Amino acid sequence: MYLADEAWPDLESYFEAESLALVPLGSTEQHGPHLPEGTDHVIAEAFAREAAARTGYLCTPTVNIGVSPHHRQFPGTMWVDAPAFRDYVESFTRNLAYHGVDRVVFVNAHGGNVQHLREVGRRLRDDGVAYAVEWMWDESIPDVVEEAFEHNGPHGGPKETALIQYLHGDLVHDDRLEDAHAGGVETITPALTMQNGARTYYDAVENSENGVFGDQTDATAEKGEELFEAASDQLVQLCEWLAEREWEELAPPAPVRSE
Repeated sequence: MYLADEAWPDLESYFEAESLALVPLGSTEQHGPHLPEGTDHVIAEAFAREAAARTGYLCTPTVNIGVSPHHRQFPGTMWVDAPAFRDYVESFTRNLAYHGVDRVVFVNAHGGNVQHLREVGRRLRDDGVAYAVEWMWDESIPDVVEEAFEHNGPHGGPKETALIQYLHGDLVHDDRLEDAHAGGVETITPALTMQNGARTYYDAVENSENGVFGDQTDATAEKGEELFEAASDQLVQLCEWLAEREWEELAPPAPVRSE
């Protein structure tokens, strides 16, 4: 069920029967010369809608712009400041709680959002409003990703390329895959990102001239389908696990007391 497509009487019936919602979140930022800037939010929405279709749970509209200032040197990248993002996500999640949702899966496809979604989840749980958990598709299937690609890369690499080839192939510039590989960084090593134990970079362009990592030429739509099916299975299982939990299992533990 997709919230924006439904009339309120039908949503009323859902909220009377269920208490779980999927919220897709991504970004609008550079993903190299070969992928659209909407890569992350396209991926997040695809997973959330797929899980909603399989389970019958509610999928909300997608948050398309995230915390992406580290890609700002590339034309078209959009971002919001981290505090504004956290407050916005917390506010609309409280809105869902008003309607009766007390467990939320943040279906996230952008690494820059992770720590902020975790913080929002903590706030909501500590306040007894809802249990909101952040889910990142590639972290749910690390072995599948590792087996699929020799040089994966954390951003604009073959895993994201393969998914967009499968989900929205018309948006991929396949004729630029070689250039993306040649102009990016195939393997991230500590020498690129660390100096005497300190991270010496803040922006993606400081590590990769064209903003991407990994070997994009290793991507195919067939591999993208494999990734999508495997991660969708994981998301469905997460939803089912979360829906089965009693609130007492999700609430913060009681304070530790000495005997």
